[in-house]
Amino acid sequence: MDAEQVVAEHYGKPDLEDALLAGLAAAGLDPDHFEPDDLAAVDQFHVGGAEAAENVARGAGISSGMRVLDIGSGIGGPARMFAHRFGAMVQGVDITPSFVTTAQSLTRRCGLTGQVGFSKASGLDLPFSDGEFDVATVMHVGMNVEHKDALFSEVHRVLRRGGIFAVYDIMVTGEGDPQFPLPWAASAETSFLRSPQDYVRELEAAGFTLTGERNRHGFALEFLTRAQARLAENDPRLAGMQLVLGPEGAVRMGHLAKAIREGTLAPVEIYSRREEA
Repeated sequence: MDAEQVVAEHYGKPDLEDALLAGLAAAGLDPDHFEPDDLAAVDQFHVGGAEAAENVARGAGISSGMRVLDIGSGIGGPARMFAHRFGAMVQGVDITPSFVTTAQSLTRRCGLTGQVGFSKASGLDLPFSDGEFDVATVMHVGMNVEHKDALFSEVHRVLRRGGIFAVYDIMVTGEGDPQFPLPWAASAETSFLRSPQDYVRELEAAGFTLTGERNRHGFALEFLTRAQARLAENDPRLAGMQLVLGPEGAVRMGHLAKAIREGTLAPVEIYSRREEA
């Protein structure tokens, strides 16, 4: 089994959509008619949640009418936000079938199918034409991608000249090794953590020019403290997240929080531009 298959099985849960809808119904929401913001507690599987996705959108300059590609789109939270709040036309891709079908369902229930679409595809082999997008985003995806050079080359291909590539990943920022399991991997077999310097080097090799970088260490610690408390309280809106994280969810989050607290890891935003030439 190759690394992508292992990753897809790690995240994939056949009853994910049902668990999400049940949790949202228990929280008093109508599963047939959601507002995109209703889903903020459940559809943003990355450190910082909806606030982090909004930060990425603003950092990338996403605005009305832009064509945006979200790679590793999960159940579609960032993609729907980019469309609903910023007016973009968004295509999401993910290697996990249950994520794609759940993203499509939630998007339909939010009335955004005219602006947002999802398909099963790998970031290493994107099914799009050259120069098709204005912006591409990767949020908490690179930790599962061994060959980041191949990913960045594909992103470079599908971006127009002058297009922006926004990365928001967990990166190595200090000494030591994190404990497993972590939210994105049960073991080191499918965890490919790198430093911000490694990312920048691979981005430049792919033809991008760095335009901005921001370490979100403090932001992450505050978010993880709140998230751990909500998981412990069994908030029904987090049913989907609990299902994806599995029975070791609290342990996974705890290991990540410890690594960030000790300075070993941190979420980092990196923005780069495909040159005009």
